[in-house]
Amino acid sequence: MPGVDESRQFVALNIAVLTVSDTRDLASDRSGDTLVERIEKAGHKLAHRAIVTDDKDAIAGKIQEWVADPGVDVIISTGGTGFTGRDVTPDAIEPLFDKRMEGFSAVFHAISYAKIGTSTIQSRATAGVAGTTFVFVLPGSPGACKDAWDGILVHQLDYRYRPCNFVEIMPRLDEHLKR
Repeated sequence: MPGVDESRQFVALNIAVLTVSDTRDLASDRSGDTLVERIEKAGHKLAHRAIVTDDKDAIAGKIQEWVADPGVDVIISTGGTGFTGRDVTPDAIEPLFDKRMEGFSAVFHAISYAKIGTSTIQSRATAGVAGTTFVFVLPGSPGACKDAWDGILVHQLDYRYRPCNFVEIMPRLDEHLKR
């Protein structure tokens, strides 16, 4: 049965939060606030927080900067996953992935479907690994951020979660570079 194994020690991760928006600032970034609150409540550390406009180069540049930072284990972006002309976050980030995480999108949409029905198809939520960094691309609503964190990330970013989690495989993400 899946769950937390209390005999294992919690491992705090360094997590960066990127909000993609043409209109938000730190005072109005409810989705970023939602993620930061959950990250800290879980016992992780906020490595960085930034807001960039809906611009492919700005988004990719910030992600590349954080992927290159050894002090960042995980990046979570929020915003820009829809279908309008300015929604370019997946387009900017997916080319940076060494490996895509198909299951993340499937599970996210299953959780979302239970709450908002078929409207979940209006999101291009995605995830993958870039270098040795896990990257999660979430929609821009606080509800979507809650769903992704509470339904997936809180578990997979907890070393104690069984039968398996992302934390325990982190030391092996770069093994292909060591051969």
